[in-house]
Parts: sequence; structure tokens; C-alpha cells
Amino acid sequence: MAVTLEDEKEGLLNVHTEKHFTAGKVVRDIIIGVSDGLTVPFALAAGLSGTDATSAIVLTAGIAEVVAGAISMGLGGYLAAKSEADHYDRELKREQEEIIAVPETEAAEVGEILAEYGIEAHEYAPVVNALSKNPQAWLDFHDEHGFRNLSVKQFNNRFELGLEKPDPRRALHSAMTIAVAYIVGGLVPLVPYMFIRRASEAVLFSVMVTLVALLVFGYAKGHFTGNKPFRSAFETALIGAIASAAAFGMAKVFNP
Repeated sequence: MAVTLEDEKEGLLNVHTEKHFTAGKVVRDIIIGVSDGLTVPFALAAGLSGTDATSAIVLTAGIAEVVAGAISMGLGGYLAAKSEADHYDRELKREQEEIIAVPETEAAEVGEILAEYGIEAHEYAPVVNALSKNPQAWLDFHDEHGFRNLSVKQFNNRFELGLEKPDPRRALHSAMTIAVAYIVGGLVPLVPYMFIRRASEAVLFSVMVTLVALLVFGYAKGHFTGNKPFRSAFETALIGAIASAAAFGMAKVFNP
């Protein structure tokens, strides 16, 4: 059976797969929650340990902070995702109105961007004209590739990677993911205080446990975000160590 040109194109597309890393939004939410969860309660526990407080006091304050932090972070994630969805709806509605009101302007905008790639007017004009005759297809084309107000580089990224319509359940899912991740991360530095009565001793184990957790988390974060894992692990652990040392030092200064 003869191989057609379309078969060859399909074969080439199957062989060539674009290797762009796009960290999922869930992964991003987990990173946000765990990162803050490991760092903030860790610094708080270290600071309280510097005041000669008992493990019970440190644990109580730490759990209270984890609960409050999880609610705050989750609410922040919810509002951010909700704002993103609202912005998407507003822009889509505005684009729809402009396609109906000023189709020539919308067509000119796309033509101007395509011209920057060296595409001649007679080459892109048939495509633009065909789309402009179908308002819904024209809107979907704008929505998918996000042409408005983009530089050439931004246009290229949007065109190749596409734009994703926000999931209506995204806000709630983001809030829950960040909150749970914060709680999981926040409990790690508090575990030693559950078993060691003296805070001055528990803080040493808390430091060791949390630094190991920060290294592991930093490595995983680097892996999933496409950065250098070992560098990410070092930077994450360093930030946590600086935060806890600062809190412990301040506690010692004001409560010698």
C-alpha cells in the first residue's frame, strides 16, 4: 500500500515529541504548601526552644501555627485560583465582544503578529478570513493561543504550549491541596517534641529531622520543576536553616 503525504506527516509527528516541562498545578500547590509548612513551624519551634519553654508549650504553639497557617495558605490558594478563573472569564467575554464589534481589528492583530514571523499577508490572509467568518471558531482560536498583547517570544510559547481553560473546581482543589501539604510539612519539625520532654533536647532532633526533610523535599522539587535537584536541595535546606537559626538567636537575645 502506498504511503501518502499525510501518513508521512503523522509518522513524523509521532516520532517527534516536544519535551517541554510544565509542572502541574497540583505539584505547584504541593510545593507551596510543603515549603512553607516545613519552614515556618520549624522556625517557630526553634525560637520557642530558645526561650527555655517546655516541649508541651512548643508543641501546643506549633500545632496552633500549623492549623492557622494551613487555613491561611489554603484560603490564599483559593482566592488566587478564583481570581485566575474570573480573569479568564472577563478576558474571554471581552474578546467575544470585540470579535463581533470590530472583527477587522482582531484580524489585523493576528496578522501583525504572524507578519513578525516573516509570513506574508497573502499567506495568512486566507486563514484569517476563514476564521473571521465563524465567530465561535475565531473566539476559540484566540482563546487557545492567547494572541492579545503578546511579544513574539510570548506568542511562540503560547502558540506551542497552548492555554488551558481554568477548571471550575480548581479553586477548591487548590485550597485543599495547599492546606494538607502545609499540615504534612508543618508536623515534621514538631514530631521530636511529642516524644522528648525537654525542648532544649528536642530542638536538636527537630533540626536534624527537618533538615533531612528539607533536603529530600528540595531534591524532589528540583526534579519536578526541571531545576538541578542537588542545588535545589541545598538551597531549600539553607533557607530553612537560616530561618530557624534567626528565630532561635532572636529568642536568646530577648530572653537570655
